[in-house]
Amino acid sequence: MKYSLSEAAKATGKNKTTIQRAIKNGKISAAKGNSGSYEIDPSELHRVFPPVAAQRDAQPPQSNDAQHGKNDHPNRHLDRVLELEKELAVAHERANGLEAQKDQMSDTISDLRKRLDSSEGRVTALLADNRPKRSLLSRLFGQ
Repeated sequence: MKYSLSEAAKATGKNKTTIQRAIKNGKISAAKGNSGSYEIDPSELHRVFPPVAAQRDAQPPQSNDAQHGKNDHPNRHLDRVLELEKELAVAHERANGLEAQKDQMSDTISDLRKRLDSSEGRVTALLADNRPKRSLLSRLFGQ
């Protein structure tokens, strides 16, 4: 039996938007049914989000529910912080790669400028060649 978005949220103790975000980001694969609602395979869901213990679901609400809610809030923030740290690490890695590429391109440009400068002098010397022109016969017979 596949979970709907609401059932998946209840089974994991997560918010529906958290589950939906995981589907959109590709962390969880899910198909859309004929009615347009998600159909989530339980094994796929619990690969990313562990199931809520059955004992916790069976317990009646306690008077410290407000305290329990306060504890969930920091966990969500911690999850988000970890997610952002991963994104930052990827961004740093990409920046380092781009910096290396920029350095390589600068070296190539410097090398090409040096080659151009040295070839300009040779071209100018060839164009300004004022040696007397020898005839074809003198070139052939070495006279």
